[in-house]
Amino acid sequence: MRVFLCEKPSQARDIAVVLGASRKAEGCLLGQDVAVTWCFGHLLEMSPPEAYDPAYKRWSLDTLPILPTEWKTEVRKDAAKQFRAIRSLLKQAREVVVATDADREGETIGREVLDALNWRGPVLRLWLSALDPASIRKALGQLLPGEKTAPLYLAGLGRARADWLVGMNLTRAFTLLGTPGGAAGLRSVGRVQTPTLKLIIERDHEIEHFVPQTYWDVAALCAPAISDASFKARWQPTNVPMDTEGRCTSEPAARTVAQRLVGREGRVTLAETKRLSEPPPLPFDLSGLQQECSRRFGMGAQETLDSAQRLYEQWKATTYPRTDCTYLPESQFAESADVLASVAASDPVMQQLVGGADAARRSRAWDDRKITAHHAIIPTAARVQVQEMSETDRRVYDLIRRRYLAQFYAAHEFDRTRIELLIEGERLHATGRVPVVVGWRAVIGERPDDESDDEQAQLPRLKQGDPVRCAKAEVERKQTQPLARFTEGTLIQAMKSVGRLVQDLKLRQVLKETSGIGTEATRASIIETLLARAYIERRGKKKHLLSTPKGRALIAAVPEAVKDAATTAVWEQALDDIANGRGTLDDFLAQQRTLVTTLVLAIKSEASPQMAAARPQSAAVSHTEKVQTCPQCKTGKLVQKTARKGSRSGQMFWACNGWPQCSFVRNR
Repeated sequence: MRVFLCEKPSQARDIAVVLGASRKAEGCLLGQDVAVTWCFGHLLEMSPPEAYDPAYKRWSLDTLPILPTEWKTEVRKDAAKQFRAIRSLLKQAREVVVATDADREGETIGREVLDALNWRGPVLRLWLSALDPASIRKALGQLLPGEKTAPLYLAGLGRARADWLVGMNLTRAFTLLGTPGGAAGLRSVGRVQTPTLKLIIERDHEIEHFVPQTYWDVAALCAPAISDASFKARWQPTNVPMDTEGRCTSEPAARTVAQRLVGREGRVTLAETKRLSEPPPLPFDLSGLQQECSRRFGMGAQETLDSAQRLYEQWKATTYPRTDCTYLPESQFAESADVLASVAASDPVMQQLVGGADAARRSRAWDDRKITAHHAIIPTAARVQVQEMSETDRRVYDLIRRRYLAQFYAAHEFDRTRIELLIEGERLHATGRVPVVVGWRAVIGERPDDESDDEQAQLPRLKQGDPVRCAKAEVERKQTQPLARFTEGTLIQAMKSVGRLVQDLKLRQVLKETSGIGTEATRASIIETLLARAYIERRGKKKHLLSTPKGRALIAAVPEAVKDAATTAVWEQALDDIANGRGTLDDFLAQQRTLVTTLVLAIKSEASPQMAAARPQSAAVSHTEKVQTCPQCKTGKLVQKTARKGSRSGQMFWACNGWPQCSFVRNR
């Protein structure tokens, strides 16, 4: 029997329909010589430290670092029944098809179950880009050998074990450093979450310490000497006090120039018009979709991912969402007519736009050389009921389908005109932009990103040497502005492109300015974790992300190697190398063990005086009572504390330093 192992029940049902596996059984769907079973995400979880040694149950600096050599996992309690069902099926299987999500995490979810159940038979891989029947049938006809995707599993193990090593050791270390015995104030440290938190804190710090600089601009209303077609020109300062950006910093100088310009004639020193062309923007990857949803709708990264996942799983309307690729395989171009027909049939609103598309037009999006594990997110050929979707899902689907549809429209063309003037020895300039071919902007719309506030729709037709006259000139007081606070969309972009922030040129070359921290699948959850742990918070209508005192205190405490985004990006690069067969899991974990050991030893050396100072020194209590063994757990020590909340605030009491495992408390 061939057993298909899926990531979740909904995915299993979709595949089972195509396979004809319709008979329900315990934890699976059965067909002729085929069974389709499923996980619920990860059925297994990393074992806690106490599974390796009971002594680790009590938090203590003395037991750190914790460095497993033989890694252990445990079946989640809520997944035990399904795990037994899979075990039973594997006893009857001749081969297994891993049919989990086609990425590193999906590979790990399936393979870890097979490893835990000691499966040694043949393994094939179903690599799905969409869950509509046509896509499933196509993928079933192109099953991959298991060894082709096995390196993804090794990378997944590397990610999980590195997270465990950093998280378990450093969370314990910094929590103990803050509160002896780990009794309160958990300080959660993570391989990705901590550098991400630092990005936010650094941005907050820049804004809070930003000192605005005043500068002065002159806006002149000019017109050709033989016409009334006026236009606005901006002064280009020279020979006046200026900042490093070439802006005038002297109000008297700016006012003197404005007064000298009014009523004076000059001439055109440059008048040029260039026809420029913009190709349609590429289809979305997940990060791009999250950024656009944040910018347009104020949606959170997790909210966008959840919607994209529903469009993929529930509605069968779009392809696999957790992709880092914005390109499409050339072979898929042959399916574009069917996809366009489906988009038109699914929603009357799109019929006219689809009618204006050229299905034979091949944009730069189709490029096999730039395909990674997945292609960009695009609509499927399935007919979907758009009107039945929630407003959120409709919005996200609309962005995806329009970005795809834009590939079949002509480039957007426009004439950009630049005029330079010389009046009374002062130089001025004006720019204009006139659309010539609307092209793909008929589908996506919006103002061009590179269009400045001063760019005018139309400038008069001028040529070099033409006379012009300044009718009016106004002095404008302006101030430099700090960087904007992060939103979830802009934070994801910063996480993705963190290599650009690296000062070390060699390291930047290693990162190639593309490696980031986190992955398409995890960045949203990292942000949610920081919010849940109160390290950051959302504020305002734009839902800006701001760091909290708790988050700042953590970043102030942890060493640079833990919070440096560049270091984490290098780790992500190493995991990517493992996934692509260029690196080994053993080498990667050896580096992680060395790093964690070094950090823990450094923390211990710094902690000794702090821990000594934190010991209770009340003269009213005997020395023997200070070090008394906890009468409840028999292993912990009693430490003196001060009540912080309620009617007993400020009163002293004794508690076991084994909290939270031991809850013993005694009044003073």
